[in-house]
Amino acid sequence: MLNFDFYNPTQILFGKGRIADLNKVVPADAKVLLMYGGGSIKHNGVFDEVIAALGSRSVTEFTGIEPNPSYETLMKAVEVVKQNKIDFLLAVGGGSVIDGAKFVAAAALFEGDDPWAILEKRGTNITKALPFGSVLTLPATGSEMNNGSVVTRKSLKAKMAFSSRHCFPLFSVLDPTKTYTLPLRQVGNGAVDAFVHVMEQYMTYPVNAPVQDRFAEGLLKTLIEEGPKALANPEDYDVRANLMWCATMALNGMISTGVPQDWATHMIGHELTALHGLDHAQTLAIVLPSMLRIRKEAKRAKLLQYAERVWDLREGRDGDEDSRIDAAIGKTQDFFEQMGVKTHLSDYAIKASDIPPLVSALENHRMVALGEKRDVTLDISRQVLELSL
Repeated sequence: MLNFDFYNPTQILFGKGRIADLNKVVPADAKVLLMYGGGSIKHNGVFDEVIAALGSRSVTEFTGIEPNPSYETLMKAVEVVKQNKIDFLLAVGGGSVIDGAKFVAAAALFEGDDPWAILEKRGTNITKALPFGSVLTLPATGSEMNNGSVVTRKSLKAKMAFSSRHCFPLFSVLDPTKTYTLPLRQVGNGAVDAFVHVMEQYMTYPVNAPVQDRFAEGLLKTLIEEGPKALANPEDYDVRANLMWCATMALNGMISTGVPQDWATHMIGHELTALHGLDHAQTLAIVLPSMLRIRKEAKRAKLLQYAERVWDLREGRDGDEDSRIDAAIGKTQDFFEQMGVKTHLSDYAIKASDIPPLVSALENHRMVALGEKRDVTLDISRQVLELSL
């Protein structure tokens, strides 16, 4: 096992009716900026519950945060913070809204000339941030319990990530009943997103970390079991609760402690979103199967472990090593399709001629040595994209 430094201060308030507990965790004298997306929370009752729980606190609304939060929109929120002397942010929505709140929290107190430098420096230049919490309505990204964020700058067609210890939510409210009315596309995306988050931390190379491995495998098997149930029975509380907690645990730092991490699939996926507007989970479903096929030798040991422990593909009974690895990758791709997420570039009208600009974007954003061993070159990224057609 590798050395690690684990830190996660986020309080989780989990279960039905927990939005009412905002009154206990938001400071009584807070001037709150309530951040949300397209307004679905006003139709499903979440907005009213949040406002009731905040009581007499000063609340300013900021709406319109996109599914891939844009720098341009978030900078407008920063101006609202400054104009209204906001001292607490409350993100109500999915990972994009929470990601946006993290950027606003840091940018509002940023002492440099241009807050875009936060993304350019991956968050290493953040020295302080406004306090914030979240009410999660879409389980997927794990942003409700980590310190990372991804922001898109439309004018540059750049989607970039940052992280900072200053950007953990103070708390997050997770009420599974608030996911009942999600469109099936978002449910499927969420399960795929969480699955690939786990894979990026698990599917690397062995370092004798059985606790992390078994934890990751348990999350993967739970997603495989519960994901289709969520599509078939949208108001099954236990299914929704398990799916929600899986997505949170997939990226709160627990399974990444002491093990190598990959994230090459995510970096390539970010370029697909920036240039073609695909949902984040769609990009991951496209890239991961091809990434595993191209890098099969480098990941052989873990792929065989994954085949046996997650998909029950056994030595002898299910063919030789290569057969079991190929079958495991195929089952992974089938699971994504079962969740309603297509797995080929052609499914989204992206052609071979679109690949060179994607590779150029990776180069422009210095994504030239990706993966757990930094051996995913631009040429390998190109091969992955070509295999994904």
